[in-house]
Parts: sequence; structure tokens; C-alpha cells
Amino acid sequence: MSDFEKDMKMARIIAEKASSLGGTAYFVGGYVRDIIMGNENKDVDIEVHGISAEALCDILDSLGGRLKMGESFGVYGLKGYTLDIAMPRREKATGRGHRDFEMFTDPFIGTLKAVERRDFTINAMMMNVLTGEIVDHFGGAEDIKRKVIRHVNDKTFAEDPLRVLRCAQFAARFDFSVAEETTKLCKTISLYPLPKERVEAELRKALLMSKRPSVFFEVLRRAQRLEEFFPEAATLVGVEQSRKHHAEGDVWTHTMMVLDEAAKSRHEVSEPYGFMLSALVHDFGKAICTEKVNGEIRSYDHEKKGLPLAEKFLRRLTNEKKLIKYVLNMTEYHMKPNALAAQGSSVKATNKMFDLSVAPKDLIILASADHSGRISSMPTISYDGFLSERLDIYFETMKRPYVTGKDLTEAGLVPGEYFSELLKYAHKLRLAGIPKEDALKQTLSYADSKKNEKRVCSE
Repeated sequence: MSDFEKDMKMARIIAEKASSLGGTAYFVGGYVRDIIMGNENKDVDIEVHGISAEALCDILDSLGGRLKMGESFGVYGLKGYTLDIAMPRREKATGRGHRDFEMFTDPFIGTLKAVERRDFTINAMMMNVLTGEIVDHFGGAEDIKRKVIRHVNDKTFAEDPLRVLRCAQFAARFDFSVAEETTKLCKTISLYPLPKERVEAELRKALLMSKRPSVFFEVLRRAQRLEEFFPEAATLVGVEQSRKHHAEGDVWTHTMMVLDEAAKSRHEVSEPYGFMLSALVHDFGKAICTEKVNGEIRSYDHEKKGLPLAEKFLRRLTNEKKLIKYVLNMTEYHMKPNALAAQGSSVKATNKMFDLSVAPKDLIILASADHSGRISSMPTISYDGFLSERLDIYFETMKRPYVTGKDLTEAGLVPGEYFSELLKYAHKLRLAGIPKEDALKQTLSYADSKKNEKRVCSE
């Protein structure tokens, strides 16, 4: 029996025991929403109405292994199950942050009041565990049909700024539009009180769970909330590009198109989240270095000049060093694959590029998304075949025997002032495809020349 099947069986057992005491158990939240949408969701939450907290605890204790997951606000679990069991609760805002709430359990509050505190109509539906009856006080099912994200309550929605990001995330994830009144309300809610971890969590979902992640940013832009956590992205709006190569419009439009292209291939890369972040930040530099040269729009070195902006953006969201390194590396070299392919560059040149990359295959895929995420008046040329062949050559080259430090010491060299330089020289020969035996001879010859240089200088 799968974990999901176990959870569903246990939910029914709890519901039957609650019913015998005059209570009712409901499936709530995303599980109900996804059933109606026809989406798979094995994350099961139930809410038990009409019995006291003590009675619910007695039921759970009788089933063994009650877990106090959030006992102060009426949330429990059972050992061996992933099922969340909650009591209806009310909440009162005590500040302006996502966590600034005081919770009160109230098992007799009724279904209307219980769902009134939910964020969106599509998440405010309930399903009777025993009968399957849907309780839908705010028209969530109809909003699903219309593909609309709509908030439930002006007051409770505005008390939690995280809901602005959830609005954008759900719109992207389900490819829904946002109700005009919800967009209008979002314009009044500042995101500044939110901790970066909560912002990043919603961003991660949008980038990894959406077919069109661009919707997330477009929703925030329309709600005038983009600048607070994503100012570097906001500066791309209105930045001109060459109409010959980018007939789609400004850098913002291009970036959004690249994001959606990247989403098509994120399952192929080694680091999907970092890959999607790279697609987002890859052209940040154009905001500071775009200029007209002899009537032509140019953004020279934008891939390097944008690195400080990309790093500032990333550190606003995360402290994960490996992730930041990946994104900055991908950003710095995102122009290289297509540029070298267009020139028909040598194997040595492509080997060097791949060697500088933290994820060579991912880099090719990012370059392809960058190339596809635009409208060009020039003939479209795919470089994927050329780059794929060269990547195979690179991997084959790196499998061959190569000169190591041990080889140099066995040849009589003593680790010292020039040793690291000799290893770098040997590595260049490796990338050039020079066989190990020849590379060792050339490296030793280079070592002799360095010794002679030192001797001449000392004389």
C-alpha cells in the first residue's frame, strides 16, 4: 500500500470516528483544488469540525502515535503517515510580516468562517471525507473553469504579504489570469516585511512548476510589486535591443521569452533551479551597458558587466554558495556557445569554453533557450548539433590520460614556484588534444625555459 493510500484510509477512519461524536472531517486546500482540476496531488490535509480539541486528541491517541506538529494552533499528525490533521482556526494579524499572526482554534466556527481566512477561492473549497460532497462558499470551482485567481477576503488577504507572491506563483503554475480586483488589492500590499526565504520559496515553485514562468513576473509587474524583491529584473523594462536580432521588443520581453523557452528543457539539466535563475538573470547587464553606436544598439560585455547585478539579486534571495556560483558562471559564459558555433571555432576553443563552465551541457541548453527566446528578422540557425558534437569531443578528451603533478615529480621536478604554472600549461595542452606523452615532453621543455629565464634574471 502506498503512503497516499495509507493516508486516505486513515483519513476515512478519523472521519468515521469524528462522525460518531457528531463531527465532520473535510479534505481541504490544494488537495480539493487539484481533484477538481484533474491534477495529481498526494499531499492530503483534513480539517475536523464539530468536536472539541480534546475529543480529536482522544481519537488520534486511540490510533497510536499522535504527533504534535502545531498543537498550539490545532495541527496534528500520526506516526507513519504524512497526513495533516487540523482543527478549524481563526487568526488575527499582530504585525505586517508573514508570521505575525495569533492563532485560535475554534472547532465550532462553521465551514464559512473556516474558509474565509483562505487566500484564494480555488483553495477555499472543502470536501466531506465520507460523502465526497464539495463545500464551495466562494465559487472556487467556477473560478477554476474560468481559469482565474481571485482572493477570498480583502481584509485577511491584505494581512499577509506572502499572498501576493502566491497569487503570482499560482497564476504561473496553472496558467491562470488574475482577477482585476485581486491585482488592484495586490498594488496596496508591500512585500518588504517578508523574509527572503519565503520569497525564494515562491520563486522556486514558479520557476520549477510552471510551463510559463514569465507569468509570475508579469503578474508582479502589473501589481506594481516587481521592484521590491526583483529590482534588477524591473530595470530591463524599456531597455532597447537591436530590432534586427530582437524584433520582440525590449530586454524584459526577451528575458520573459527565454524563461519560457528554458522551462521546456529544465528537465534535461543538472541543476534545474539554478538553470532557471540563469535564464532570468542572463541579460541583467544590458540595463547598464546598452548604448547606440553609429546608430546601432549594442550591449558590449553585458554578460560580464551584469555579474555584480546578478550576484546582488541572488544574495537577496539565498546564501547557497554552490547555487550562486552556478548561476554566475552560466551568466558569464551564456554568449560563448553560439558565438563559437557561428564562427566554426576550433576544437581547442570549444574545449576551453566547456572547461570554464561548471555545467557544459546546461550551458549549451541555456544558449539554445537564449537563441530561441526572441524574434529575429535574420534566418534562424540552430547550433545545437555542432555544440553537441563538440561536447562529446570535450568529454572524450577529458577521459584520456593527462599530465599530473606526480608525472612532473617523477621526471625530477620539485614542487615550487613554477609548479602550478606548469600544471596550467599541461592542462592547456590537454584541452588542445595533445597526447600525454607529448604533453609531458612539452611541459618539461617549458619548465627548462622557465629555469633559464630565472637564471638570466639572476645574472
